[in-house]
Amino acid sequence: MSTSHLSDGCIFCKIIKGEIPSFKVVETELSFAFLDISPLSEGHTLVVPKYHAAKLDEVPDQYLSDILPLSKKIALSTGYPDYNLLQNNGKNAFQHVPHVHFHIIPKPSLEDGMVFREEDFVTRKVEWPKEKLAQVLEKMKASLA
Repeated sequence: MSTSHLSDGCIFCKIIKGEIPSFKVVETELSFAFLDISPLSEGHTLVVPKYHAAKLDEVPDQYLSDILPLSKKIALSTGYPDYNLLQNNGKNAFQHVPHVHFHIIPKPSLEDGMVFREEDFVTRKVEWPKEKLAQVLEKMKASLA
């Protein structure tokens, strides 16, 4: 395996290179999956690209195209039909390790894994006028073109 796209100072890169032990679930040419050492539920797995990047938009598409099919297989392997797939980008989005990673968090019950309760989870819902939504849409379309 080439380590040219990995960082010497990153804990996940060290796990990929075998410098730090892990409970490896599966490995492909482009991805590495291992059990979370502080799991939220049985089978909580991290799937990471073998490419060091802090945020999703910095990862080459070939790595990303490997991660979702692999994540689906891992989610099914847990035996639980319900699960969360979580991926955070940046400190404001609660990312703690600056290497892109996807959490597969099985949901054996409502109380296992990620738990969202109205009293614990605060959302900010804003009703935007259709004109504002149209402006946002046009800005995004222009960027995608």
